[in-house]
Amino acid sequence: MEVTLPADEGDELGRCRRLLASLSAAASDAQSFRSRWTSVSAAVARLSAALDDLPALPTNPLAADLLRSLAQTLAPALDLAAHCRSPEPPAARLRTQSDIAAASAALHQLAADADLLLRSGTLPEPPSPPPEAAAGSSRRELVRVEARSLVTRLQIGSTASRISALDSLLDLLREDDKNVMVVAAHGVVPALVRLLDSTAVAASCHEARDKAAAAIARISAVPSCRHLLLAEGATLLNHLARVLESEGGAAKEKACVALQTLTLTRENAIIIGSRGGIAALLEICRAGTPSAQATAAAVLKNLATVQELRQNFLEENGVPVLLRVLASGIPLAQENAVGCLCNLSAGEESQSIKLSIFKEGALECIKNYWEAGESADDRNLEPAIGLLRNLASFRYIAEIIVTAGFLPRIIAALEDSKPGTRTEAAKSVAELGLVIRRTRKELGDAVSRLVRMLEAKAVEEKEAATRALASLMSFPGYQRLLRKEEKGIVNVVQLLDPLVLDFDKRYAISVLGSISQSRKCRKQMVAAGACGYLQRLVEMEVDGAKKLLENLGRGKILGRHFAVSIARKLDCTRKDTLEAYVVIEERHSIDRGKDFCTWFRQHKSILVCRTPS
Repeated sequence: MEVTLPADEGDELGRCRRLLASLSAAASDAQSFRSRWTSVSAAVARLSAALDDLPALPTNPLAADLLRSLAQTLAPALDLAAHCRSPEPPAARLRTQSDIAAASAALHQLAADADLLLRSGTLPEPPSPPPEAAAGSSRRELVRVEARSLVTRLQIGSTASRISALDSLLDLLREDDKNVMVVAAHGVVPALVRLLDSTAVAASCHEARDKAAAAIARISAVPSCRHLLLAEGATLLNHLARVLESEGGAAKEKACVALQTLTLTRENAIIIGSRGGIAALLEICRAGTPSAQATAAAVLKNLATVQELRQNFLEENGVPVLLRVLASGIPLAQENAVGCLCNLSAGEESQSIKLSIFKEGALECIKNYWEAGESADDRNLEPAIGLLRNLASFRYIAEIIVTAGFLPRIIAALEDSKPGTRTEAAKSVAELGLVIRRTRKELGDAVSRLVRMLEAKAVEEKEAATRALASLMSFPGYQRLLRKEEKGIVNVVQLLDPLVLDFDKRYAISVLGSISQSRKCRKQMVAAGACGYLQRLVEMEVDGAKKLLENLGRGKILGRHFAVSIARKLDCTRKDTLEAYVVIEERHSIDRGKDFCTWFRQHKSILVCRTPS
């Protein structure tokens, strides 16, 4: 039965109201499948209430789209209700039930869209912009109005209309970061997350999900908006993981861009890694575009920091894949791949992974990466040096690293322009110094560079340099090199200051303790204020502080006993000689032995007169 509308139906809003009234009556009169028509009646009641609040705005595109969709849904629903007036079910019973359920779902969705439209504040017609609207606050207000409209359009209407809204949204987001912040503040992220859900749009519509992923990737690039993505939690992560597994190459790359930020937190990394994300990302590294490989390797680098996920890399045969990217990818992909391998091999728990990386030919790949970096100033060597350091925890591999010629490269990296590279190079020197256990000329060249690093601004760099020096000081040759450095001892002593926070004082104490047998070095330590610092460190119960403080004090006690023995030889009183020695210690720098005897004979009378009685 076809429904005939009056000729004088008026505007679209009035037409929809009349259709709703007709459907409400028809649903009440339906005799077949009454329980299903009850749901339709509830949706009609919601829509009628919403339309009563809806102003007549025929030129508003959002309202016009809603009314058009509503009219298109109501007409077939009226025909369906007419078929169900008889108590006897119509033919094709299952199909009729399915059609009623579909009509009910569509009407409930339209009711939700109408409610959203009323709440969004987008219905009042925006005033015509003044001529100067393109600048200042007027321009920002126009962006806000457009943002509200786009967020609403993403959530209502057909798939085609939502895709059109996504196109407009992407154009707005690409203009500048301020637009991203405005749109994000109007709640675009939850709307985009719903579009990633295959149930929110047509299951076959990949275009909407591709563009939603692109919008999320753009938002993730603005640091001040990232918390909005993190707030979506597992829901967003699961949708992005599905994009990695099933969508096209462009969507996968955009999903990786978003995940690169989201997986910086341990919880999110575990969610992605535990639901097949590692396999999907490795597949992108195998067969994706060069830029997609770079973003996928960046996400894998984040996942590799989680100890619980590292075994998954071995199970998915990830090491050879990452090494292929390191060998042949674009520079950014190579950097991310070597960073991922560095994270995978970190810690004492990753011994099997270290061996796997070494056996797959990592050293040759690192060497090629390093040589390419020598001709490119922007190449980041920090992850490559970090990977070498991790592998060097095996003495056998450390020896190969040295014989392969990496040691001079690492020493040269101590003077790199990037603080992170210098810090990682110092950590590598510390590791190699502990493992090699013999004097090498190359490591000797590192001492002066490490001393200069003690003056760096970053505490992490200072600590790495001090730790490297501590590992070298077990060899007398390196001790002599440190003593020759003009600022070597002074720089180390200054690091004992308790006001230097987040610094492990034990390394500085170890360095000073290794050269404290030299009286000259002890005097330099005392002159630099070591005793005061050590006294406070003793109170803080720092390991080694008490012993070093005693060594410095022991030098003074032995010196006074030495002065007494000299007094006997020179026929002086013990008191005069001790007082003279104090003056010498405090005001002059002379060596013991014959120099002291000669100097004391020449200045005995003056010193005794100048010392307190």
